[in-house]
Amino acid sequence: MSALPTLPNPPALLRENLPEDLEDAIRKLKKERNAVILAHYYQESEIQDLADFVGDSLELARRGTKVEGDVIAFCGVHFMAETAKILNPEKTVVVPDLLAGCSLADGCPAPAFAEWLRRYPGHTVVSYINCSAGVKALSDVICTSSSAELIVSQLPDPIVFAPDRNLAAWVEKKTGRKFVVWPGTCIVHETFSERKLLELVAQHPGAEVIAHPECEPRLLEHAQFIGSTSALLRHVTESPKTAFIVATEEGILHQMRRAAPQKELIPAPPIENCACNTCPHMKRNTLEKLYLALRDLSPQIHVDEKTRVAAKKSIDRMLEMTAGLTLGPPAGQRS
Repeated sequence: MSALPTLPNPPALLRENLPEDLEDAIRKLKKERNAVILAHYYQESEIQDLADFVGDSLELARRGTKVEGDVIAFCGVHFMAETAKILNPEKTVVVPDLLAGCSLADGCPAPAFAEWLRRYPGHTVVSYINCSAGVKALSDVICTSSSAELIVSQLPDPIVFAPDRNLAAWVEKKTGRKFVVWPGTCIVHETFSERKLLELVAQHPGAEVIAHPECEPRLLEHAQFIGSTSALLRHVTESPKTAFIVATEEGILHQMRRAAPQKELIPAPPIENCACNTCPHMKRNTLEKLYLALRDLSPQIHVDEKTRVAAKKSIDRMLEMTAGLTLGPPAGQRS
């Protein structure tokens, strides 16, 4: 399977059919299943606190090569769990909610991408990890927001960059190069309001604006620090600044507060008065669904072998090209 399936929404969970202490029940199931829980920084705080490892996409991919359990319970979105399955075909990979997708991955279907690539023979295809297994299989190398600049610096022109146009624009600016770009965007990072951000800056003149490179270029112009999710976390922890306006998905604030409880964290506002700086896909995962996934070993992630082998080549190349890149949480922070 290389694309998010179209399924009806799962039925409402009946509280009376679940144990009272879900966290304790999940820990017991994890032991019984010889399972490892991996979680992205954008997950709900209670899931992050239960996970064996919390990280950004590159950290999770790296950890995916070292899993020793029989079962991987992946709390993130579909393409992340697919990556874990690509790297661990012999293991059972389950997700709390199969409908936890990604606007970037959904907006770049593999058949359309393959047709589009025919226009650009001879180009090295660099795809952001926020894509399906099918797109990874069509790519020469995968990158993450923390590794994109490093990977591109090792490649000759011409380059196709997919599927995030904002990350592509940021890497172009950093490297002084131009790519052929698939015009995709993240529904969360494109909704931050420049006007409201400037209002926040006026209200908090001492706060530093930090942003993820998936944000629109006009918003990045106001940021004093731009980096991946893990880079933002480390910067908040190690910077002498005491207040930060954070322009990325709000789930990272939980780890920032744990790592730097004395600092003021102000989430950047979306365009409208909504929770648009919260990824609706990431938040589909809940403790209830995680418990059921471990209990029933369902829903599972499957990737057909031909796609898996081709996709693994591009992921392996990313891991090889970034072997010297130091990531991870700030000193003293649990990963």
